Amino acid sequence: METSPAPRPAHIPRSTAVRPPCATPFSRAHWHTTCAAIRRVPRVNGDSNSSIKPALADHAAPPLDLDLLPVSNLPRPLTITDLSPAPMHGSQLRVAYQGVPGAYSEAAAAKAYPSCDAIPCDQFEVAFQAVELWIADRAVLPVENSLGGSIHRNYDLLLRHRLHIVGEVQLPVHHCLLALPGVRRDLLTRVISHPQALAQCELTLNAMGLNVAREAFDDTAAAAEHVAAAGLRDTAAIASSRAAELYGLQVLADGIQDDAGNVTRFVMLAREPIIPRTDRPFKTSIVFAHDREGTSVLFKVLSAFAFRDISLTKIESRPHRHRPIRLVDDANVGTAKHFEYMFYIDFQASMAEVRAQNALSEIQEFTSFLRVLGSYPMDMTPWEYSSSSSPSPAPGGDTSR
Repeated sequence: METSPAPRPAHIPRSTAVRPPCATPFSRAHWHTTCAAIRRVPRVNGDSNSSIKPALADHAAPPLDLDLLPVSNLPRPLTITDLSPAPMHGSQLRVAYQGVPGAYSEAAAAKAYPSCDAIPCDQFEVAFQAVELWIADRAVLPVENSLGGSIHRNYDLLLRHRLHIVGEVQLPVHHCLLALPGVRRDLLTRVISHPQALAQCELTLNAMGLNVAREAFDDTAAAAEHVAAAGLRDTAAIASSRAAELYGLQVLADGIQDDAGNVTRFVMLAREPIIPRTDRPFKTSIVFAHDREGTSVLFKVLSAFAFRDISLTKIESRPHRHRPIRLVDDANVGTAKHFEYMFYIDFQASMAEVRAQNALSEIQEFTSFLRVLGSYPMDMTPWEYSSSSSPSPAPGGDTSR
């Protein structure tokens, strides 16, 4: 008795093929399970030229007992939350900061978002880009220091990029003089650190008798890392006590800042703004420009806030990069050259308040450009002047995340 050849999988014409709902490549077993709704009909009497049709297209066929794959087991389409999760406040949040581990910016990120995954960046602009490219969820960057003033670079970057300020954190700066273990002060010939750190400790260093060369470095923690990596026994670094722990340095002097009230203000940046509220103290940051002559426009802007009893906490001017100089021709005296500026203002009010909305509506009437950088909770935590490397959480910030 002649045995018929084993049946082969039926060929389904392209026009009638039913595709499985697969989002990713499956194994052969997965394919058969997913495609169980298609019944394969074997050849009749070994005739390879038999007409084969999918069972689902054969209306005359008897009812089929289909072993369908449960809907719950089907691949789920990707959503935006799969690409960038929005965890609870500070939990597994990816936060970019400028510097290396041990920098004050890292401490500010830890205070703003406890238990976050801190991502060091070598430049301020890289931190902005990390958030824009979804590499990080937030960025924590300094904007002003109580002794050194504004960090102008970050004000320019706030205007260039489209991130939103969602919170602020104020961090007391506690400088230490660090060196390799066993090094004495009288052996030092050089002190390196960030230029602002060197300036903030100048009087104390002179009082300690350290009349040595002082060289600027990219940031405080990077200076400490350089001393440790290069084994420099004639060089000390000004940095935090946490940097000493990370890079195995000893603290030659603790708290060497000239002023105990040395505080740096950081802003927390995100891709999306937070919803302003009125149940807690809020601060709003704006930037504007005008194309009219004289100082009357700036006076009108300030009057819009004063009339509504809105307190300003900061006003900063930066050159207008796209139009730095305005020329005014006068037939009698010649051509006058005026510098054009962008104005940054922080004021104590929430954009959820009617008085703040009315103030900006009035300002918009006589400015050529107006942008709200963010409306966010103020940092109301008390300042604690200590060398502790584990700052307490800040209640201010985007708690909606």
